[in-house]
Amino acid sequence: MPVTYQQESLSTCKGEIEYLLYLHWEEIALNKDAIKLNPDWDAYYELEDAGALKIFTARSEGKLIGYFVVLCRKHLHYVDHVFAFNDVIYLHKDHRKGFTGAKLMKFAEKCLKEDGVSVLVVNTKRHKPFDTLLEWLGYKHIENIYSKLLRS
Repeated sequence: MPVTYQQESLSTCKGEIEYLLYLHWEEIALNKDAIKLNPDWDAYYELEDAGALKIFTARSEGKLIGYFVVLCRKHLHYVDHVFAFNDVIYLHKDHRKGFTGAKLMKFAEKCLKEDGVSVLVVNTKRHKPFDTLLEWLGYKHIENIYSKLLRS
């Protein structure tokens, strides 16, 4: 069965996202012994109510297999432009071959462009990069981010 791509509200997919989010956290999170997965769902709903949260999903036979969640806002340096910053992006490991991930991102790009977003910024984990896909889709490597655990 083909994969479908759609924009969904948090209320329609939260339960399914929770399961995939845990798999995602298990696979890529750093400092798991000190920082446990504990999403602030109330804040996500507030962001969605404000029009800032956008959730794009991939489904196979109706089952959620991936998500791309972004936060949109006018940029503090460029008030004439809305930037979308990815919060999380994940595709179940059983669906990573082929173009499913690329199609999910292209679908999100189309929707965001229609919503007036000027720039989509995607960050990746250095230990689980998908830079080749991003470059293939036309993204440019623009910045590096460093972090340091200060408290556990």
